[in-house]
Amino acid sequence: MMQALKRFSDLFTAAAALILLSPVLALIAVAIRIESPGPALYVDERVGLNGRNFRAYKFRSMTVGARQRGLGLEVARDDDRITRTGRFLRTWSLDELPQLINVLLGDMSLVGPRPTVPSQVARYTDAQRRRLAVRPGITGLAQVSGRNAIPWSRRIELDLHYVDHWSIRLDLRILWRTLAVVIRRTGLYGPDGVARDLDG
Repeated sequence: MMQALKRFSDLFTAAAALILLSPVLALIAVAIRIESPGPALYVDERVGLNGRNFRAYKFRSMTVGARQRGLGLEVARDDDRITRTGRFLRTWSLDELPQLINVLLGDMSLVGPRPTVPSQVARYTDAQRRRLAVRPGITGLAQVSGRNAIPWSRRIELDLHYVDHWSIRLDLRILWRTLAVVIRRTGLYGPDGVARDLDG
């Protein structure tokens, strides 16, 4: 019953947000295309519920083919692969907005562990694979508890805590705290100025 309520809430909120934000989404897409050759969306394979792979959508914030250059899957604060528009989008987490489509498709939830790439999941221990027991989220407990500023091992611990203690109340708390994290722009990069996740 509670999981059905969570799914209904995801569908309603994602649909409403996509409709209300459609002018903003269109402007962002145009800005990306004007500044940098290539598609407005960055599409990448991620691992979701029960280990099922899916195509995750984000606004492209880097030059085309960024994964094959520079730091690969990692992104530095002063990374020259990030476009000017992309830097703005990343600063305010606007690059994540297309994942509302993934929520509608059932690949993701508004709240849950962030989806990771298959190569990373392949190295999970049995305990860490419990992250995959719920739909991945646009935001999550690890994202409001330090994001890239905390070690990957701690992020895993927080995600497992979410899996074990999930509730509607916890989701609401995480969504509320997400607003504060975005406004304060905290945790975008680690203490070394690097984010361990290439997202376009």
